[in-house]
Amino acid sequence: MPAMAATHSHVGMNPNRIRPTEDIFNPNDPHIREDIIRMIMQYLADEGYNASQTTIQDESNVKWHEREDDTNETRRLKKAIIDGEWAEVDKICSKPLFKNQKSFLFAVYKQQYLEYIEHREMQKAFTFLQKRLKPLEQHQKTPIEFKDLCYLLTTKSIHDAPSFKNWEGIAQGRDRLVEQFQSMLEVENSVKDGSVYVPPNRLLNLLRQAVAYQIEVSRYHPRISPIVETLLQDFSPFVIPNATRTVMLGHRGNVKCADFVGAEGRSIISGSSDNTLRIWDTETGNCLHILEGHSSRIWDVSSNDGGTTAASASGDSTVKIWDIKGPKAQCRATLGGHSGDVYTVKYHPTSNHVVSGGYDKIVRLHDLTTGQVVKTFSGHQLAVSKVILNPIGNLIVSGSKDNTIKFWDLISGVCIKTITSHLGEVTSVAMNSNGTLLLSSSKDNSNRLWDVRMTRPLRKLKGHQNTSKNFIRAGFAHNSLLVGGSEDGLVYIWDQESGDILQKLQGHEAMVYNAVWSPKQSMFVSSSDDRTVRTWYYDGKCHDEDRCKSIVFVHHILTGLILTISIITTSSSP
Repeated sequence: MPAMAATHSHVGMNPNRIRPTEDIFNPNDPHIREDIIRMIMQYLADEGYNASQTTIQDESNVKWHEREDDTNETRRLKKAIIDGEWAEVDKICSKPLFKNQKSFLFAVYKQQYLEYIEHREMQKAFTFLQKRLKPLEQHQKTPIEFKDLCYLLTTKSIHDAPSFKNWEGIAQGRDRLVEQFQSMLEVENSVKDGSVYVPPNRLLNLLRQAVAYQIEVSRYHPRISPIVETLLQDFSPFVIPNATRTVMLGHRGNVKCADFVGAEGRSIISGSSDNTLRIWDTETGNCLHILEGHSSRIWDVSSNDGGTTAASASGDSTVKIWDIKGPKAQCRATLGGHSGDVYTVKYHPTSNHVVSGGYDKIVRLHDLTTGQVVKTFSGHQLAVSKVILNPIGNLIVSGSKDNTIKFWDLISGVCIKTITSHLGEVTSVAMNSNGTLLLSSSKDNSNRLWDVRMTRPLRKLKGHQNTSKNFIRAGFAHNSLLVGGSEDGLVYIWDQESGDILQKLQGHEAMVYNAVWSPKQSMFVSSSDDRTVRTWYYDGKCHDEDRCKSIVFVHHILTGLILTISIITTSSSP
């Protein structure tokens, strides 16, 4: 059945824009790498980190010229000069090395000539002077250098000529020649690079442009220029969704779970009591794929950061891994090990493993390469309702129907702490992006915020309903909001600092199981007992309460009509 998409327009998220993930430049290009190092050195120098800048410069100078030093021609030439193998030097210098090669050739021939003079091989020196040095006379360093070379044919010592009174001998002369070659090569490469000059504040200007780009392509353009407080996360506008963006219809049973796919969130995955999963386009609400294969309801879904695969936890005692990238989505693997319903599944940050839990009270770690259970975590007295991992992936947190929350060390498998403060079954746990805060939901009608490091409660969030047999779940939104479902059919948004209710989103016809925020899309997605999935966004036009109520009322009527048609169609089908 086609999805019913809201008609509200918005600014931003233009699909035709160049995405930062596209290869608009090659970061492995050695010239790009050098540019990055130069900008870092400039920034360090501007900020007064002179010692650090000098250290990087010393290290980078070596690295920048490894390209030249490692070439066979360069190494052969240097060795030939040091060893005095002049025939080899001539052979290598017959190929173009740099623009001022004739100046270098004059220096090479001059060294050979001086060695003939040193060894008193005057006839060879005379012939060499005429055939090699005379044609390159214009490349002499001083106006009298060639004249002094001729004068050496009549002197007893090289030092008798004014131009060579400081000559240090054959070995030192060859060393000087190698140094001259390296210096000329470096100058030539600097000219080729064209990147030695770094415009003032180049790194800061690039960062400002990057932030401006993030603001430009964000879903909501701020009316007042925002102040960016961190560069560790992409800019996302601070808005509180107030209206339904899209209603996604098609499931024939209640929708237990829904989540944005991958870090970008351009699609949504939902799981239902109709034993299927559906992939939806975030922007249009169109159903892209229907995933069939489970023989019981789907309780939970998760996807990897790349958005290429998804995992589903089902009442048929399995976890299925799905390939969801490309024109055809299909099941890639079925993970066993559980006895009874699997209520929860979550990808490890590396995307190489998934963690699951369920009715049998055991948390399991699955290796996606082999499909095997590689570790189990035992300790809960009743079913495990939700499992998550901290951002760095070394800690598992599980919530259970035994009213407890447990923290497990991933490597040792040991439970390192247990929270027992909830008076009812724990229905969900969630962690903020830096792993310092934990949010838990319970059938004692409360969501609680915890300091992870101290394992102490910070505040209790109330107002919603969570007392029946369903898993009502909550999570973090943006940097300062909390969002969750409720049995009264509303999506609740709380202020993280005060615990106050900021918004109640109306639209679902029955209890809301979960609500999830996407920082990239700046939207919520929610799933409900009314068989629908909804996205929520900020509608700047929906500023007056009566108008918002009218929109919600229209959605209710249309949703009711479509559901009625769906039920009639289902009951009349063979």
